[in-house]
Amino acid sequence: MSDATDVVRRYFAVVADLGSSRSDLEAVLHDDIQVIEHPNPMNAAGAVRDREHMLNGFVAGKELLASQSIDLHETLADGDRVAVRATWRGTTKDGVELVAHIAGWLRVADGRIREHETFDCYEPFTR
Repeated sequence: MSDATDVVRRYFAVVADLGSSRSDLEAVLHDDIQVIEHPNPMNAAGAVRDREHMLNGFVAGKELLASQSIDLHETLADGDRVAVRATWRGTTKDGVELVAHIAGWLRVADGRIREHETFDCYEPFTR
């Protein structure tokens, strides 16, 4: 496993853990991170986020969810670039179950996540 893959795995573990803090995420994010989220049912327009927007969204998301997990099925690394295939599962506090199959491309710089581009494919929402 490459150093970049270790950083990516740590990043996804922090994101998945509802008990993790803003400072936990800050520790794995590069100061100049850019996150590109392509359009999906949760965010029809997609988004490009900087570090502060990412951190604020991370904290806000914790208020909406009763549980969540991220299963990393596959990672492929080439130097500082890591491709990820994963499944995210979340349950809102009012019982809606969400499942997204994710393809993501990340770049690591200085031991932290510098870029994250994600394609999230959601299953129909259920209770």
